[in-house]
Amino acid sequence: MSIDITEYESDRTGVRSQADGGIVTQLRLDHESLFLQPTLSRVSDVTVEPEYWTTVGTGRTLVFCSVYADCFEGFESALQMDPTITEPVLADRYPDRRVYRVALTDRAVTFIARTAEVGGRLLDLTSCRVGWRVQLQFPSRDDLVSFNEYCRELDISVTVDHLRLSDDEDDCVVALTEKQQELLAVAHEEGYFDVPRGISQDELADRLGVSKSAVSQRLRRAIGELCASKLC
Repeated sequence: MSIDITEYESDRTGVRSQADGGIVTQLRLDHESLFLQPTLSRVSDVTVEPEYWTTVGTGRTLVFCSVYADCFEGFESALQMDPTITEPVLADRYPDRRVYRVALTDRAVTFIARTAEVGGRLLDLTSCRVGWRVQLQFPSRDDLVSFNEYCRELDISVTVDHLRLSDDEDDCVVALTEKQQELLAVAHEEGYFDVPRGISQDELADRLGVSKSAVSQRLRRAIGELCASKLC
């Protein structure tokens, strides 16, 4: 008689397991009142990556975000007019980014809590040209459907970029955006990865008609995706 070791260990410890199976999906979510959406709509060539959020004693939810941009003046001006957040604070500076702390308002539409309510797990979250690009893992298809119904009720537009079973043999499928693929293709063709380099990031930015910061963050994220797919 065969024994499912995972099931046995879960029964013995009292901890229910969702570690096997499930669905991983990459979505683009868009709604005019999503967290920071008004700011993202006003400012181009800015990438926002939430680091973490917490609820303090007064009931306020604070979010810390890394922001990548060539110029931060427009982003900071847009924050002042964004109805989804309040109390923006510049928390730290780095050579390639700045970190901001903001507090959510009751006008902000969110989806992280609902993800957790249906058993989902946030794998990645970053801003994109329209809304947010989010990678989520759900225990089952029904949980994903439940999350999608929640988005529909709030009129959150959902676009599926990638969907796979998390127990597929090919468990590490790379999910690059079109812009990341284009950048990697041009960088490879022009010798960016050669020694010495055949093209600089500034020249790549001019070639693609985007900012240097956009090239930098797209390269970083694309290479990160490729490494994760090969090393996981």
